[in-house]
Amino acid sequence: MSKSHFTRRSVNRFGTKSPSIKIEREASPLQKLGWKSFFQQQLTLEELEQYLPLRVMAVHRSRLELAGEQGAVSLPLTGSLVANLPAVGDWLLLEKSSGYFVRLLSRSSQFERMAPGGHQVQMIAANVDSVFIVSSLNDDFNLSRIERYLALARESGCSPHLILTKADLCEDTAPFLQALRPFGELPVAMVNSLDRESVAQLRQWCLSGETIALLGSSGVGKSTLLNALSGESLAETGTIREADSKGRHTTRKRSLHTLSWGALLLDSPGMRELGLVHVEDGVAETFSDIEALARECRFSDCQHQSEPGCVVQEAITGGSLDDRRLRNWQKLQQELSRNGQTLAQKRAGERALSQMYRSVQNQARKRKYHGED
Repeated sequence: MSKSHFTRRSVNRFGTKSPSIKIEREASPLQKLGWKSFFQQQLTLEELEQYLPLRVMAVHRSRLELAGEQGAVSLPLTGSLVANLPAVGDWLLLEKSSGYFVRLLSRSSQFERMAPGGHQVQMIAANVDSVFIVSSLNDDFNLSRIERYLALARESGCSPHLILTKADLCEDTAPFLQALRPFGELPVAMVNSLDRESVAQLRQWCLSGETIALLGSSGVGKSTLLNALSGESLAETGTIREADSKGRHTTRKRSLHTLSWGALLLDSPGMRELGLVHVEDGVAETFSDIEALARECRFSDCQHQSEPGCVVQEAITGGSLDDRRLRNWQKLQQELSRNGQTLAQKRAGERALSQMYRSVQNQARKRKYHGED
């Protein structure tokens, strides 16, 4: 188990400094749940005495599963909690005396997506430190999907890692690694999720007190990976269809699991739709090679199709840039613009409706006032 420590130098009887002595200090129960100074600084000393900080481990339809210094707590989803619906990974405060909900703490990071239907934003998880983007070494391997997850992770400020599963079923991994060359220094690991020794290499990225989210489509082995890392059957697992390598949903809800050495893994259902919203910087970082080329084009409004002096098209012709990567960059930019406009229109409609309600209320008050006269 990982432990925090501080260093103290002692002075010997000759007045000279002795070698440093490391004094190890066991991590607190809250630190093992991911509690950091970022959250501590949001509370006054008085609040620390009156309130209990707890972390959301799972969200159900009518209740929350929480964990704190005193252990596990189940909290009904009622009242102000419904209005401030927490996400898995959130930290919230409860009154020590009554157990009443006080407030949510500000998030260090958050994952959100455009909900299916494209009319509102849906929170996925909060306060994540790293992301394991999980993909299979079979027909599920999809560069465009990986780029989509990368944009989401980088926008949140999390450290992304690519985990390629089912390595035991892949005879030749070279083509997959070749396809990943445009991803630069992205950490990549190939594992057999059923083999604990194979999965053990991931422990270097699962530090005590750190929260790691497992993201990927159904059937890539996220739950199997969780079980192998933990050494326990924490999540239900299933199989994939041999005909098309498509996975079946086994994980029904997002949940946070603590590992024996103090890391936390967030398991989540495979998302068939990962609509991106508010991740402009994440897309720019994921496609930094294309962004740099685009700045060299002759025209500032170049569409990178058939315009003269297009450096992006020259790179494709020269073989240094894949046309698929350019198409996906353009697709994600269009998606961000479309989703941003949809949300702006929705907010404008809500403001107009609110103004109409206020106008009707004001007129009713005026009629009542004149009637009393």
